[in-house]
Amino acid sequence: MKQLYQMAMADIGETLRAKWFFVYALVFGGVMVGLFVSGLTESRVMGFTGLSRLLVTYLQITMAILPIFMLITTVRSVVGDREAGIFEYILAMPVSISAWYWGKLVGRFVVIYLPVIGAMMLGVVYGMIKGVEVPWMDIVFYSGLLAALAWCFLGIGMLISTIAKSTDVAQGAAFMTWLLLLLFLDLILLGALIKEGLPAETAIAISLANPMQVFRTASMMLFDPHLVLLGPSAYLILDNFGHTGYLLWAMLYPIALGFGFSGLGFWLFKRGDYS
Repeated sequence: MKQLYQMAMADIGETLRAKWFFVYALVFGGVMVGLFVSGLTESRVMGFTGLSRLLVTYLQITMAILPIFMLITTVRSVVGDREAGIFEYILAMPVSISAWYWGKLVGRFVVIYLPVIGAMMLGVVYGMIKGVEVPWMDIVFYSGLLAALAWCFLGIGMLISTIAKSTDVAQGAAFMTWLLLLLFLDLILLGALIKEGLPAETAIAISLANPMQVFRTASMMLFDPHLVLLGPSAYLILDNFGHTGYLLWAMLYPIALGFGFSGLGFWLFKRGDYS
């Protein structure tokens, strides 16, 4: 555990010195400031305060930005060190392979997650200053959703970084993975599949296997408990999962995917050639 902590802190320090991190933090801070300027906190729709609407909008935007940032930055972790030829140096140090791998993973999660949750807390503080009601339970749930989404794509990124032969290949694979999942959101590719005769149940099952869609639907559920915005597909989701069951699925499924992908990456990494 001490070695894992040291490697995590080393990765955090390295990331904080990188220019991309400040751009990344600025993006999410800018998104939240833009939502302030738009005046969402001044409105009330369907009985929900403007702060709830602001948070839902922020999460919908985050759903598109967070995965690609997580993938592009994470896929350089293993393959980048391999290309730099520092594995021999690492193996000469009194640090185990597992501590190095999982330390990098934990450190990267911390630096990716904190700006996202920090921007959301900025929105909460702004809402409190404006005197609107703060939905604390929703905020706790949204924080968990963001953590689950980040962990999921962190695992995917580590797996890609382990099996890729070069940084360019890893970044290309990361972008294609993000694009594929984005296309399989319910209003894009799934609409075409249903039009071609795919049963609705199968289409929704494919949709709910997509962690981005799971996140999107769950983020809507507290604002719209009956998922009216999803149309008829809401009946299938609520009938099979229920309200509480789907919220649990939205939290646990991406986390399980993240552990599964990162665990597979670690297994392949241990069996592979470090040079």
